[in-house]
Amino acid sequence: MMKSEISIKGIGKIKNELLSRKHELEEILGNLYKEKFSDGQVQDFGDQALSTTMESLQATMQDSRLDEYKRIVTALNMIHDGSYGICIDCGAAISEKRLKSYPNATRCIACQETYEEEMGERYP
Repeated sequence: MMKSEISIKGIGKIKNELLSRKHELEEILGNLYKEKFSDGQVQDFGDQALSTTMESLQATMQDSRLDEYKRIVTALNMIHDGSYGICIDCGAAISEKRLKSYPNATRCIACQETYEEEMGERYP
């Protein structure tokens, strides 16, 4: 396995950023989970449609934030076990520039592009 390009100091800074975002997401997800758009009373068709739309939007936001949360937890685990900054597909070092702009990256740019192309072909 290759060694990460990023310094120990750089990893420490990224770890703090990831922990901060993780705590933000925990609060956001908790609030989204508690939020209700219907009070359980009888509604007309317009109110039902609005409630359904808002619940669908809430579920989409919750899924998106939960996906980000999982990526952050994965990155924190990789920092802990020493594999942070190493591509999970090819084992090459992920560039420091990429990690600074996208700290929960688990693939180098080349492998990420390949992954996205394959996903696009599976789910057009």
